Amino acid sequence: MIRNDLRNVAIIAHVDHGKTTLVDELLKQGGVYRENQVVEERVMDNNALERERGITILAKNTAAHYKDIKINIIDTPGHADFGGEVERVLKMVDGVLLLVDAAEGPMPQTRFVLQKALELGHRIIVVVNKIDRPDARVNEIGDEVLELLLDLDASEEQLDSPIIYCSGRAGTASDSPNVEGEDLNILFDTIVNYIPAPQGDENGDLQVLVSSIDYNDYVGRISIGRVERGFISQNQEVMVCDYHAQMTPYKGKIVNIYQIDGLIRVPVESAQVGDIICFSGIENITIGNTVTTTSNPEPLPFVKISEPTVEMTFAVNDGPFAGKEGKFVTSRQIRDRLYRELLKDVSLRVQDGETTDSFIVSGRGEMHLSILIETMRREGFEFSVSTPRVLYRHIDGKLHEPMERLLIDVPEESVGAVMEKMGIRKAELVHMAPQGSRMRIEYIIPSRGLFGYRSEFLTDTRGEGILNAVFDSYQLYKGEISRRQVGSLIAFETGEAVTYGLYNAQERGTLFISAGTPVYEGMVVGCSPKQEDLAVNVCKRKQMTNTRASGSDDALRLVPPRRLSLEEALEFMNEDELLEVTPESFRLRKRILNNNLRMKAKAIK
Repeated sequence: MIRNDLRNVAIIAHVDHGKTTLVDELLKQGGVYRENQVVEERVMDNNALERERGITILAKNTAAHYKDIKINIIDTPGHADFGGEVERVLKMVDGVLLLVDAAEGPMPQTRFVLQKALELGHRIIVVVNKIDRPDARVNEIGDEVLELLLDLDASEEQLDSPIIYCSGRAGTASDSPNVEGEDLNILFDTIVNYIPAPQGDENGDLQVLVSSIDYNDYVGRISIGRVERGFISQNQEVMVCDYHAQMTPYKGKIVNIYQIDGLIRVPVESAQVGDIICFSGIENITIGNTVTTTSNPEPLPFVKISEPTVEMTFAVNDGPFAGKEGKFVTSRQIRDRLYRELLKDVSLRVQDGETTDSFIVSGRGEMHLSILIETMRREGFEFSVSTPRVLYRHIDGKLHEPMERLLIDVPEESVGAVMEKMGIRKAELVHMAPQGSRMRIEYIIPSRGLFGYRSEFLTDTRGEGILNAVFDSYQLYKGEISRRQVGSLIAFETGEAVTYGLYNAQERGTLFISAGTPVYEGMVVGCSPKQEDLAVNVCKRKQMTNTRASGSDDALRLVPPRRLSLEEALEFMNEDELLEVTPESFRLRKRILNNNLRMKAKAIK
């Protein structure tokens, strides 16, 4: 059976190349909205964190219509840290739109996602986006994409991929770099004519591979997958099995079936080969499972997801202010939440730590884990986290560490500062080429060398630099790398920070807190320019006598404090420090709070 009325495609690209904006226009021109309907920008980024940061975190399904053909579209993340989302949804589609920025060209994540699509044998449509940028290099981008396809051993058919030139924001597409289109019809036509229609045995035994999981308080777990073979209907008895895991197949019943149309899920009674569906009723189903008939449980193989490279320890907050701001604070609540995240995120790993109150969480990178921390914080959780650590491997008896392919785009005057910092971090220069007044530099760098570097990089390039990294390989351990070049200012006693104490402390470095902030002994209250930690008494008050009035403090002027965001706090944190995360605040602290005990422990080392 060939479904000529259906096409399944995914949109893949590097971060910020315009995937979600293009999907907006595809939906508008695909008849999803009424003519007078008010539609917000980046409608697929419906998560609060996604809208705040302007990035896509979760892959999402939608559908548009063109000439009686339904086109299922999957919008995917562009950040390397969320590559697991891209890898699993590629099993649901028959082809991909590869978006490439008309100015930046192919970037590290472009290579990563394209490689995954080529491995699955998908057809590729190259879409050169943002052709209306003043610095667009429209004629050169096609050659760069062809070089990338050759480099990734693409088949002859994939090398002949069509190239469409479009502006996602304007909603126009053209098959010529010199002609500006009027609408996206050429792109729609290319999808219909070039991407193969889904096909399969409609009379065979049912097979649905679960590629995504959603959760609803009313119906429980909602599975999302594609019907690979057979026919599925409401109230059908099915068998759940797994190709890779040694799980015992078990029976279940399909309660509700939905198909995605535009931005809504439409209830249907049945679905056939090629349809992407959402269904509920099976409680313990997870990503990678196959839903089959009870008479012939034949599971499908699931794509191998790349392993995590970074880990952190999540633990119960045991600081002096523990439990004051959070709603969920116990180890049982934190454990349940972390293991629940595994149901949706295939590239995350969670295991119990050395103590009953701690858990080791592994992910693709700092951002991958920081998004999880921020999500839990907003849900009312309070906990502490350690510094990020890379996951080493022993290969042939030798220690290997994860390496990143780093692409840096900076103004020419900043090249010296960047190269100096890269040398300290054991980075190896791979390629360097000028692009107008800017320089594009490619490095292979240890993953741990990037910890704490992003904010430093923005300072060195005056905010004009672009930095992108994607996992490359495991290589021999490169030696010691200093985590940071500064020290911490640590509160000497418990109390409330006052202007007089802060005024004296600000001469020692940059403060993170303002007057009136409650502090405790061992809490990090600032940054010292020296590479050693300093204890400061921010609670120290000016002693009043009969010749000195308390109002004399009004003349003291404090420098505005530097408020650390979650990412900045994770970058700044040292090995002997923890970050307390609560719904209301972030607090850096030393693992050993008592000053004397901490000095003794340091002396023993």
